[in-house]
Amino acid sequence: MSVWKRMTLIFRSKANKALDRAEDPREVLDYSYQRQLELLSKVRRGVADVATSRKRVELQINQLEQQQSKLQQQAQKAIEVNREDLAREALTRKSGLNQQIEDLRLQHSNLQAEEEKLTLAQQRLQAKVEAFRTKKETIKATYTAAQAQTKINEALSGIGEEMGDVGMAIQRAEDKTAAMQARAGAIDELLASGALDDVTAGPNDDIARELDSLSSQVDVEAELAALKGGGSAPQAIESGDSGAILDPESAKNEEQA
Repeated sequence: MSVWKRMTLIFRSKANKALDRAEDPREVLDYSYQRQLELLSKVRRGVADVATSRKRVELQINQLEQQQSKLQQQAQKAIEVNREDLAREALTRKSGLNQQIEDLRLQHSNLQAEEEKLTLAQQRLQAKVEAFRTKKETIKATYTAAQAQTKINEALSGIGEEMGDVGMAIQRAEDKTAAMQARAGAIDELLASGALDDVTAGPNDDIARELDSLSSQVDVEAELAALKGGGSAPQAIESGDSGAILDPESAKNEEQA
C-alpha cells in the first residue's frame, strides 16, 4: 500500500469516526421527517393543480354548452321569421362547438383520473408520514432515555472520560509517592550503615562513630564483668599520650606494673 493510500485511509477513518461522534440520531430522524413533509406538501400542491385544471375545463365545457343552447334558440327564431340562411349559420356554429366540447370532456376525464390517482398517493404518503412520525418520536424517546442512563452509569461507575483522567492522575500520584518512599528508605539504610556519608555532618563524623562504637563496647564489657564478679563497673582510663580509651584489663595491667 502506497503512502498516499495509507494517508487517505487514515483520513477517511478519522473523518468517519468524527462524523459518527457528531451525529445525533434524533436530528437525523427530525431531518428525514421534515423531508417527508416537504414531499407530502408537493403532492398536495400537485393534487390542487390538477383539481384546478379540471375545474377550469368544466367551466369551459359549461360555457360551450351555453353557446350551443343560445345558437339553438337563434336557429329556432330564424326559422320562425323565415330566415333559413340565419338558421343554417347558427346550426353550423353549433355543430362546430360539438367537437370542442367532446375534446374538453376527454381532457376532463383524464384530469379527473389523474386527480384521483394523486389523491390516493397523497393519502398513502400521509399515512406513511404519520407512521414515521410516531416511530420517530418513539425512537427519540428511547435514545434520550438510553443516553441519560449511560451518563448516569458512567458517573456512578467512574468510567467516564473525566473520571478516567482523575483515576489516572491518582494512580500516577500513588506511584510517585511509593517511589519517593522507597528512595527515602534506601538513603536511610545507606546512612545508617555508613555506606553513604551524611554531608551535613562534620568531617570527623567517622571518628565520632568509631568512638561511639568503642564506648558501647566498654559499657558492654563493664556490665558483663559486673555480672560475673559482682563488683562495680570499671572506669574507662584515658591515655595521656594517645588519647585512646583503655579497656578494664589493660588498666589493671598498668597498675600492677
